[in-house]
Amino acid sequence: MITAAVVLAALALFVAACGTEGTGARDEGPAHASAAAGAVASPAPSPTDRYRRVDAVDLLKKDPAVSATVKRDLKPCDGDDYPVDASYGDLTGGPVDDIVVNVLTCGDWIGLGSYVYREEGGTFKNVFKNEESPVVADIEQGVLTLTKQVYKKGDPVSSPSSEDVIPYTWKAGRFVQGRVVHNEYGSGVGGDATTAPEDN
Repeated sequence: MITAAVVLAALALFVAACGTEGTGARDEGPAHASAAAGAVASPAPSPTDRYRRVDAVDLLKKDPAVSATVKRDLKPCDGDDYPVDASYGDLTGGPVDDIVVNVLTCGDWIGLGSYVYREEGGTFKNVFKNEESPVVADIEQGVLTLTKQVYKKGDPVSSPSSEDVIPYTWKAGRFVQGRVVHNEYGSGVGGDATTAPEDN
């Protein structure tokens, strides 16, 4: 009698364990699938959706706003490698990323001119230029930043004494200059960077 009770109890535990294990296994698969389905949202717009690569050299050559002097110096340094760099980013709130293009010298990589192109009606149009060499433009947190190196008498080309950093923001269809920050190079210059009054 006791043996039969023990056998029945063991059998009941076995069936219960099998039932639990089977249900657990069945539940585990769909649970993960449901969690994955719930976690996967619509893909966010990729930054590359705004990116439209262009031939920066061709853009410069066809641009009437680029001076004849810069175009004359726009030649390959080695083979087909032009001294041109291009950065893509949102500066003007246009439909695709704006393009910042710098033209440099081959030997010393000194900036000859900086330009910004904005997509309008399917083509890129020049909306900013600065050809006061040495100058280089860049995109910093959605702001156009122009850096102009400053040389004192006797400074070698590779070692300017200081620089002016000029921010530009897009307002009412044009770039508006912000406050200029002047940075001194080298050790022992003393003092901090100075900020010039903002142009209105």
